[in-house]
Amino acid sequence: MITLDDIEDMTCLTRDQITAVADHEHLAELSAALMAEYLMQQHSGPQAVQQMICEDIQTALHEADIDRARALFGTLRQFVLDHPEAVRGVPE
Repeated sequence: MITLDDIEDMTCLTRDQITAVADHEHLAELSAALMAEYLMQQHSGPQAVQQMICEDIQTALHEADIDRARALFGTLRQFVLDHPEAVRGVPE
């Protein structure tokens, strides 16, 4: 049986990044992993994933969930380090 760890190993995303997409899109992590991997292959996909994480940070801050916002900021930081093409204004 294929596990989420197996799926994660086949994507270019970390478990935290997959979880962030799952939370943002209200999907199961497996579905989110597949969707995010598809997005990452699209022209503006990395920016879309980055935007999802940023929106989740905004939501956490709006709800005064500082621990969640901090965790998501770490996820965003790692995502940008792994995928610099996700930053707007960076030539592809």
